[in-house]
Amino acid sequence: MLGEYRITGRRASEIAADVERAVAAGELPPGAALPPLRDLAGELGVNPNTVAAAYRLLRERGVIETAGRRGSRVRPRPVTAPRDQARLPVPSGARDVSAGNPDPALLPPLGPALAAAATGPAVLYGHPVAEPELLADYRAEFRADGVPEGELAVCSGALDGIARVLSARLRPGDTVAVEDPGWGSLLDLLPALGMRPVPVPVDDQGPLPGPVAAALDHGARALVVTSRAQNPTGAALTPARAAALRAVLAERPGTVLIEDDHGHGMVDQPFQSLADGTVTHWALVRSAAKALGPDLRVAVCTGDADTISRVLGRQRLDAGWVSHLLQRTVLELRRRPPAPAPAYRARRDALLAALAAHGIRAHGASGLNVWVPVPDETATAAALLHRGWVTAPGARFRLASPPGIRITVSTLDPAEAPDLAADLAAALAAPAAGSRLT
Repeated sequence: MLGEYRITGRRASEIAADVERAVAAGELPPGAALPPLRDLAGELGVNPNTVAAAYRLLRERGVIETAGRRGSRVRPRPVTAPRDQARLPVPSGARDVSAGNPDPALLPPLGPALAAAATGPAVLYGHPVAEPELLADYRAEFRADGVPEGELAVCSGALDGIARVLSARLRPGDTVAVEDPGWGSLLDLLPALGMRPVPVPVDDQGPLPGPVAAALDHGARALVVTSRAQNPTGAALTPARAAALRAVLAERPGTVLIEDDHGHGMVDQPFQSLADGTVTHWALVRSAAKALGPDLRVAVCTGDADTISRVLGRQRLDAGWVSHLLQRTVLELRRRPPAPAPAYRARRDALLAALAAHGIRAHGASGLNVWVPVPDETATAAALLHRGWVTAPGARFRLASPPGIRITVSTLDPAEAPDLAADLAAALAAPAAGSRLT
């Protein structure tokens, strides 16, 4: 129901903009039903085709969804209300283990690399869009990791690379198989592109092959897989799981495969390629953000020639290119790469062991995060907050999977793990206990 709110506008773009503004302002809550096309057209004095075009724009922008006779409704999680808005506040005295960031102490200093990068020649319009040395460095690395030979593009981070590949190969209305639980930004991106996510369950070894096959057989045109350091569960593809997924893809070569390797440089699990000999159109996106610094918005994408050609063609028409200053900085840092994987492993292992001592099941095979299934994530996160720990409620990362909380271990001293585990055990046993915050 719309309540007191009345949609306005005469053109399709005006009607769509008005609804989108109302959703962002909270005047149209998730699940609110929009008027039938003819009813709204009569109220506004416009042609029903105008309203139909407005509703189509809203669907493509991920604001509303249409379900046959049930009509059109505001999506349960519209794009104008991103998942990160659910982030809990960090009160004074609380320990924040929610953000998903790397440990700043384990990132390399940027100053010397930036200074060296700045000495390069000026880049002008018409120059090559990528640093040849950076491309050569990544090409050799991909080859060593068993990635098929492909073309290369430089994008502004992992999400930008994934978005460009999806836009190059799919259309609004297409469905995409995604990990569940999975990366909240990707789950927000798909409806923003007018695409529909299809959840695929994940265990510690990655997506389950049977559900992947079922999702593709039921119409999903693309599959997005996190090869290691999966967010939020820490899953990492094993050789056996990668072989099983390659077998699924080889039987469905029309699938668009996107591999997200944002964990490169901060994990000690080897990369497992799924593209070799399986599908026609594929892309691997390898970001520098987690290992070298989130503000370095650089990711290198490799893939089949047609897909990367489309990515580069569209990039020329919008951003143009990624700053060569950033590209050169990444190249400088890769010459003396940091090695944070042992520290992150020690912090994950300490928390997993402490949780196991309390009989708490948790997941964290790689990366920065530990995923803990809980009966009620909101109550558990609130109870932990009372005890001085800010965690991430699992709703930010879930579509159909059971509830859980995400704990970022990147800055968690192993000596803190027993206290956090004890507080989580107490929260699960008695969520209404008093606060430890001063």
